[in-house]
Amino acid sequence: MPTATSSIPRGEPKQKSKSNAHNHQTPSAIVNSELLAYVDVIAQEKGVERELVFQAIEGAMASAIRKKIGAGDDLVVRIDRKDGEFNIQDSEGEYDLPPAELGRIAAQATKQGIIQKLREAERDVVFDDFDKRVTKIVSGKIQRFEGENLVINLGKTEAILPREERVRGENLHIGQTVRLLVTDVKKVGTRVRIVVSRASADLVKELFRLEVPEIADGIIEVKRIVRDPGYRTKVAVLSHDGKIDCQGACVGVRGSRIRAITDEMNGEKVDIVKWSDSLEELVVNALKPAEIDIDNIYPDEETRSVLVLVDEKQLSLAIGKRGQNVRLASRLCGWNIDIKTRAEYESEELTMREREERLQAGEDPADVEAWFEGELERIKQQRRATTGDEDLGDGHGDAGVPPTDPKQDPKALDNTVEGAQ
Repeated sequence: MPTATSSIPRGEPKQKSKSNAHNHQTPSAIVNSELLAYVDVIAQEKGVERELVFQAIEGAMASAIRKKIGAGDDLVVRIDRKDGEFNIQDSEGEYDLPPAELGRIAAQATKQGIIQKLREAERDVVFDDFDKRVTKIVSGKIQRFEGENLVINLGKTEAILPREERVRGENLHIGQTVRLLVTDVKKVGTRVRIVVSRASADLVKELFRLEVPEIADGIIEVKRIVRDPGYRTKVAVLSHDGKIDCQGACVGVRGSRIRAITDEMNGEKVDIVKWSDSLEELVVNALKPAEIDIDNIYPDEETRSVLVLVDEKQLSLAIGKRGQNVRLASRLCGWNIDIKTRAEYESEELTMREREERLQAGEDPADVEAWFEGELERIKQQRRATTGDEDLGDGHGDAGVPPTDPKQDPKALDNTVEGAQ
């Protein structure tokens, strides 16, 4: 603590001449007015509260003065929010520093002490803003390429679009404005790390909410949504108003609403499925555009799987290219779906019975299994020959298997970013 002979006086009155008080600003008043103006500028530029700026300056000045005069940790600085007057005191009394000295300490504290606090305050403002927007859509401009990630300019901050959150085959270029879904917001030091996605199914869900007022108002509910990014999305919807057709409302007049959504998704196909609490009805709806007879659907509660028998003309549509349609339908329903023609089903049943008979007759199990696998492959080949589709899947959809994961299969993500260096 300073002694009585210290160069920093304690408790000395602040002298003012009457003439100066009326006609001229004192040096102290000049320092105070400049400080208030500075606080206003910083608060506006950084988008933080004036009080945060005042607290940052007070803390930084207190630290600087303690070092200068050897005071203890109980020394505090208070700044009047209206006139900018300083009050410096500790348990032993008040300190009165000359205006010039106060100005130098304030300037030094501003440069060295408050920068960190302002960054933290600015970070908190950005975090609070974007933390509320998780699972919501934001617009941003592609700014640059960092490794395999894209940096997106969101205005007051930047976001990361990871490689695995991009869409296969989507061509993006530097300077392009895109809509993205905020998936994660974290504080990292004095910065905020924001992760966004173009591949999330929730992005499509939010696009429907923006384009279809009935969804935003809660009249139509999106019950479930599944997506194979870049290829196809299935959206199951339910109307809570019997007078409103949920599928028609989502499509819009002359397809205006669904077109706005598919345009944003660069032409990705979207199937709007009418939700039903009946598993059989839901399976029929989910497998569209294939036409399925509800009487040909056979659920198995024990294995949570569904056998669907279809006409040969509907087989390709029901399964989809590389099994995409049945896979998405399985995930939408939450049940494994197995699609076969009646002829295939009967052939497989006969093959399985013959396998059991040959095993019971004492034939070599290895020979029987080899024959059995060969017969199943023959049936699959016959399916491909009948449909003429070499890319047709095996007709089985696993409710728990997502589409190709680009993190596991690097070839699955074939994006190009124009303008990247």
